[in-house]
Amino acid sequence: MDKIGIVVAMEEEKNAVYELMEDVDMEESYELDFYKGKIQGKKCVLVQSGIGKVNAARTTQILIDKYKIDRVINVGAAASINPMLNIGDVLIGKYVVQHDFDITAFGHSKGYITGVGNNIRCDSDFLYKVEEKIEEEKKFNKKEENKRDYNIKIGIVATGDVFCSEVDMRDEIRGTFNADAVDMECAAIGQVCYLDNVPFVVIRGISDTPDGNNAGTFDENLELASKRCSEVLNEILSDKF
Repeated sequence: MDKIGIVVAMEEEKNAVYELMEDVDMEESYELDFYKGKIQGKKCVLVQSGIGKVNAARTTQILIDKYKIDRVINVGAAASINPMLNIGDVLIGKYVVQHDFDITAFGHSKGYITGVGNNIRCDSDFLYKVEEKIEEEKKFNKKEENKRDYNIKIGIVATGDVFCSEVDMRDEIRGTFNADAVDMECAAIGQVCYLDNVPFVVIRGISDTPDGNNAGTFDENLELASKRCSEVLNEILSDKF
């Protein structure tokens, strides 16, 4: 049976996933708490990395090395930069990019990483199942009582070591990368997984949108975004996707 590693950045995100787990044991290593247990009968190891690319990358490598992880799922909140993606919706990553990685001075496009490329594709088999599920729900949801309270979309997540709050920055990232959401961890996690040849999945709940005043909106909606992510994660691990 595959062993799944689940990486989150913040306490609220960790708590939402932890509530799904059974038979949990915790062990501390490298000053990180690793929660070993099961979700829907699947072996999982949950860890909170802290915010930012370095924390996320470090934690992911420790997780893979220590627990021999077969698949990594990154779960957490993100800001929408696509007007069709609303607070409370869930974005499944198709690609991840690092919007603040810049070696354009050497003739490369913004976000290009030597040895990696312009972006990192998330697990193709998983994405195929998600696409099928979304199409099924479109047919099933013709009846109003069957509809979710939120949408699940597939798109591009752009990562950088900055909390994106400015409209100009939002529009630049959207225009440069055709991204749908921004966060501070997932592309760093994705890069580690790519280099380690470990399949990688991103589930991000929308908590805010950069508008010059979204730090407060993020705080207000962090628990909601975390809860929505955990609901989708639970469905995925129950093989409903």
